Formats: sequence, structure tokens, C-alpha cells
Amino acid sequence: MLAIRLPSEIEKRLSDLAKSTGRTKTYYVREAILEYLDDLEDIYLAEKRLGAHYAGRSRTYTLDEVERDLGLVD
Repeated sequence: MLAIRLPSEIEKRLSDLAKSTGRTKTYYVREAILEYLDDLEDIYLAEKRLGAHYAGRSRTYTLDEVERDLGLVD
């Protein structure tokens, strides 16, 4: 179970949407989270990897290196 507080204007928009469509507010909150969660995960993972790169804890590879290592070079 999750309880969240929303700004009053967002709560009103959500309520209006639910009333006008016959769906619940929970339905729309769940849909929004599911839609946005993948993006959030990607953003935070990218930021973490970029930080590791700048800190010298990871290595980058050129396209030529990747192609060679995967046997994709003609």
C-alpha cells in the first residue's frame, strides 16, 4: 500500500479526469507510475554510470573495439 500527498491542483485534475472517464484516481496514478518508472530507472542508471566513468571506475569502448570483440569486422 502506498499513500501519497499531491498538490491540490494536481488532485483536482486527477479527480476531474477520473469523473469524466468513469475510471478511478488509482487507475490513473498506477498508469502514470508504470509509464514513468522505466524512464526514471534509465535516467538514474545513466547518471550512475556517467559518475563511474568520470571517477575512472569504468572504461569506454570505441565502436571499432566492440565490432572487433564481437567478430563483426569484415
